[in-house]
Amino acid sequence: MGRYQPLTATVPLAFSAQSPKAELSAAMRAKIERNRQRALMLRQARLASRPLSAVEGAISAKVSKTVDSGAGFFIDEEEDGEEDQKVKKVVHLPAPVIEPDYLLCDDCQKPFMDSYLSNSFDLSVCDKCRDNEEKHKLISRTEAKQHYLLKDCDLDKREPPLKFILKKNPHNPRWGDMKLYLKQQVEKRCLEVWGSEEALEEARETREENREVQKQKRFNKKVKELRRAVRSSMWTKDTSVHQHQYGPEEVLDPEEDLYKKTCTTCGHELTYEKM
Repeated sequence: MGRYQPLTATVPLAFSAQSPKAELSAAMRAKIERNRQRALMLRQARLASRPLSAVEGAISAKVSKTVDSGAGFFIDEEEDGEEDQKVKKVVHLPAPVIEPDYLLCDDCQKPFMDSYLSNSFDLSVCDKCRDNEEKHKLISRTEAKQHYLLKDCDLDKREPPLKFILKKNPHNPRWGDMKLYLKQQVEKRCLEVWGSEEALEEARETREENREVQKQKRFNKKVKELRRAVRSSMWTKDTSVHQHQYGPEEVLDPEEDLYKKTCTTCGHELTYEKM
């Protein structure tokens, strides 16, 4: 029969030997350590619950026994010999004791293992120091773009991309999910883009002035269209045919027999020659 060998827990390497070393944040190192400890505990639990059928030095022998059947012949029966089973006790090597890599809270300076802000935004703040109203407030993507004058590339493309969480739209759940960002991380990214708060304020003023100019242009255009509509509604085209009412005949040149008549209503002059 086969023999089981004691299994030792192996920890998968995060990176190969050929790959360049990458700097990990404290939150990522803590998450890796937690996953490793959970994997070791799962491996040991599976080994403990697995039935051991391995036998060390077991001997199985069959002994032939002759039995008189009483009918004039003998029957050879085989019976299992006494098995000398010596079960070897499987001893698992204890996992190496490694102290967990605790994170240090930026506010209370106390170590902690896990928190909402560290998992969602890689921020070293414990759950006790979390302030949802002011310091750790969440803002939507639209507010981050309008108030802090950020573009999509500033949020998604610039390294490192900002972390966000998805939440159902409170106005209509059938619409797309909202992306919520941490306000202090958005403010930090805003300073990286604009350089200073003064530059951001100047950009806001310039954008507000351009917005007012565009608003005034749209207003003037609407007023112009309204005046044109009023004028067109008041003017009516005269489609009646004018009949000239000529006055008395005037002689222009007696020798050439040229004469002229003038309309009394519109002033039209008719010149003609008598034959």
